[in-house]
Amino acid sequence: MEQKLLKELEAGGKNAILKKRIIAHYIYNGSSTITDLAKELDLSVPTVTKFINEMCEDDYLNDYGKLETSSGRHPNLYGLNPESGYFVGVDIKKFSLNIGLINFKGDMVEMKADIPYNFENTSEALEELCKRVRDFTQETGVDEKKILNICVNISGRVNPDSGYSFSRFNFSEHPLAEVLTEKIGYPVCIDNDTRAMTYGEHLRGCVTGEKDIIFVNVSWGLGIGIVIDGKVYMGKSGFSGEFGHINVFDNEILCHCGKKGCLETEASGSALHRILLERIAGGECSILSERVKHKEEPLTLDEIIDAVNKEDLLCIEIVEEIGQKLGRQIAGLISIFNPELVIIGGVLSQTGDYIVQPIKTAIKKYSLNLINKDATVVISKLKDKAGVVGACMLARSRMFEG
Repeated sequence: MEQKLLKELEAGGKNAILKKRIIAHYIYNGSSTITDLAKELDLSVPTVTKFINEMCEDDYLNDYGKLETSSGRHPNLYGLNPESGYFVGVDIKKFSLNIGLINFKGDMVEMKADIPYNFENTSEALEELCKRVRDFTQETGVDEKKILNICVNISGRVNPDSGYSFSRFNFSEHPLAEVLTEKIGYPVCIDNDTRAMTYGEHLRGCVTGEKDIIFVNVSWGLGIGIVIDGKVYMGKSGFSGEFGHINVFDNEILCHCGKKGCLETEASGSALHRILLERIAGGECSILSERVKHKEEPLTLDEIIDAVNKEDLLCIEIVEEIGQKLGRQIAGLISIFNPELVIIGGVLSQTGDYIVQPIKTAIKKYSLNLINKDATVVISKLKDKAGVVGACMLARSRMFEG
């Protein structure tokens, strides 16, 4: 396929729109027959047959042979050709990158996790990001003409439609997506990191048919992704889900957003880090006490999570307190959205029941039983891979929206 598909989509027109609809159908539904596809798209069988034949000739689709049926003629089953194109997803964390490559069918072909990277809002960090992505694309061994799109996850306020980031890498008058496209050399789109995690979990994680979902990303910061009737909710400008910045506490703690009293100041990875250091400095004991007092390197969030899972009492106590505060606010979300599923993700979800049980207890305490009984609370299945999986899937789906 190479870049022919890109040229067709950019040219627009009725044929391009129909091909996008066909590919989108196969993305979300897997293989299907021409008859089923015609019904789904409300098109005639001859029209669909014509496009399917064209797309098979151009290697967009594969004919997977006859579908076994109990009687009558056996129709042919068609689906995406996995080798016709590839998509890259980039998940930026505070101190590392996860970069993945999926094929046209959505299978993960290659992934590199925990690539060292310091996420700072500087032009140098932006250049380093672009270099890391270029290096990855070259190392995959995939024909560069077959890499059709790249999606980069950015924390904070991100407008995917305009391509602007308003929290990070926003020092150019041009949209960040446009800047990245020029620097990396491939088409690039961007999205909020929590929304990408939500999308990844929705398509490849613990979601099994649920259509109303809240994904809670408890990492260094705090955000939520919202799925309503099976679709990820964006908000007017793509800014939905800033859960960590609702004003909850009268604590005079300055949040990184510039305001005081945000939920994130007491219920997040950054809060866990700050509170632990304060309590160790106050004389309380932890297996991390000596590490904090005598090591020059800053204590990482991963080290604290590891201490929790090694049953460090101080770390467990702080995580449970965070879970209680978080659960109280999630109870409010449940009362507003009445979801089927609440997924706890992000770095702090790796503490398992230490954070989930206090969340569940607080939800029962602070929300109506009639509503909260509809909501199952679970831990992310994809864990720290949710962001990169979601970015890969977004890179693919963005090409075929509309």
